[in-house]
Amino acid sequence: MSGVVDGHAAIAGRRTWLQHDWTMSAPEDLVHAAAAAEQLGQTPIWIGWDGEMTAVIVVADQVKESSAAAIAELQELGLRPVLLTGDNAAAAAAVASAVGITAADVIAEVLPQDKVEVVARLQRDGAVVAMVGDGVNDAAALAQADLGLSMGTGTDVAIEASDLTLVTGDLRAAPDAIRLSRATLRTIMGNLFWAFAYKVAALPLAAVGLLNPLIAGAAMAFSSVFVVSNSLRLRRLDPSRR
Repeated sequence: MSGVVDGHAAIAGRRTWLQHDWTMSAPEDLVHAAAAAEQLGQTPIWIGWDGEMTAVIVVADQVKESSAAAIAELQELGLRPVLLTGDNAAAAAAVASAVGITAADVIAEVLPQDKVEVVARLQRDGAVVAMVGDGVNDAAALAQADLGLSMGTGTDVAIEASDLTLVTGDLRAAPDAIRLSRATLRTIMGNLFWAFAYKVAALPLAAVGLLNPLIAGAAMAFSSVFVVSNSLRLRRLDPSRR
């Protein structure tokens, strides 16, 4: 961010941005303070005031208690979770370690356009990519992904760019949505198979006059009952979050 406060030029952002775009140099004591914060998995935000770096504000993400369980469920579903973040590498590694993502699947310090490129690269490598995000800087990557999942507690632009909105802020809704979609697809395929299978078997019998019309009518009624009953089994799907 950059702006004017009481006639003073105020800048806030990452150190490389202040150095390259605003030609500011970092004082040694602030460099040590930022490095110490990064080692603890925290994120330093550099402050510029009238053309000089004058302060570092340190913030840290608090991992939700349900996030580790959500990652474990995604892995059980045969998916490969990847942490894609604009945060510094140390902070990203700390979060990944807390939720159970391997260090090899952590991609940190990426700009919004870089997130899009990472998703596109995974797609070029043959992967089907689902992207979960909630911020403005996630919108482009959500649109690029094969399946964009936005959190209902996120920004409007992320929700607009996604294919599916999880109305809760609990990440466990993501594996729930994937399990539900897989179960729905299995149910549809099962319904189609049995609906066509018995008709294919019955048509030759009807053609040669060996199928009683009463039996044919009962079979048609049974088909509807079977499809509805089989579909109602989806109500038994047990969500992971309570």
